[in-house]
Amino acid sequence: MKFTAGQIAGILEGEVHGNPEIAVHKLAKIEEGEEGSLTFLANPKYTSFIYKTKASVTIVNKSFVPEQDLFTTLIKVEDAYKSFSKLLEYYNQVKNNKIGIEEPIFKSDTATYGADVYIGAFAYLGNNVTLGDNVKVYPNVYIGDNVKIGNNVILFAGAKVYSETIIGNNCVVNSGAVLGADGFGFAPNEDGEFVKVPQTGNVILEDNVDIGAGTTIDRATLGSTILRKGVKLDNQIQIAHNVEIGEHTVIAAQTGIAGSTKIGKHCMIGGQVGIVGHIVIGDNVKIQAQSGIGRNVKDNEVLQGSPALNYGDYNKSYVHFKNLPRIISRIDTLEKKD
Repeated sequence: MKFTAGQIAGILEGEVHGNPEIAVHKLAKIEEGEEGSLTFLANPKYTSFIYKTKASVTIVNKSFVPEQDLFTTLIKVEDAYKSFSKLLEYYNQVKNNKIGIEEPIFKSDTATYGADVYIGAFAYLGNNVTLGDNVKVYPNVYIGDNVKIGNNVILFAGAKVYSETIIGNNCVVNSGAVLGADGFGFAPNEDGEFVKVPQTGNVILEDNVDIGAGTTIDRATLGSTILRKGVKLDNQIQIAHNVEIGEHTVIAAQTGIAGSTKIGKHCMIGGQVGIVGHIVIGDNVKIQAQSGIGRNVKDNEVLQGSPALNYGDYNKSYVHFKNLPRIISRIDTLEKKD
């Protein structure tokens, strides 16, 4: 896809300084810009690169005044960073605007879909599946029986959506994600053998939820595993059965959350965090990477460590921990004097 500087300026409500007809077909960092590419300058520490870049078009703030000759056409906007982000979003919409049904696919006679859908080759739609308008189902996606999917949802290649799952509007499920697999439910019998407990619930994603590649969300034993509106999950996260995650909480990669834990709204959870089951984490909680959470957490706490401590207490304790050899040496010296 090619866009001229003039077209881009129209999308961004910006002003062209240079050649409005010059075309770009790819994006680049300003230090790596080359002919045919579009870049941006928002951070002043990268200003020197604008005089060297070979990018055909550069988005800059209106306040930018060049001090040397430029080889790039400028588009001046109120906020270069926000405008570039807006352009990326527009580009993605254009790139992903596939419509139509490829062959071969399998679609049950009882499956239905709305307007402007895309269903890629080798997709599977089970009994009583319902897809809303403008849904994009990429190749090799599996959608099990009785799944309901809202409008403007994207399921990227290889995503698996097990039966009874409900997905709201404007959600994104990336490749390799699995929604609705059985939770880890086993109970010992009288012989000490672990017997599977049937997992009869489902998974619910509310509106505007994003699921990263390779992330797994287990169906509930009874009831639902629920991700409330605006939740964003990174890649390779494990969400166990009957977990509930509150609105607009974000979780980084390789975090694992055990069964029946409830997480509040607007939380930020770092990578490789481990959270035990059957606890409650409040709203606006921040958990640093590689922390281990084994207790209930109140609203607004900031935690680090394993087992996790208050963030400030952890940092104070760490100062003493890293000085332990010197402290022990001083104690040994004092004891010898005695």
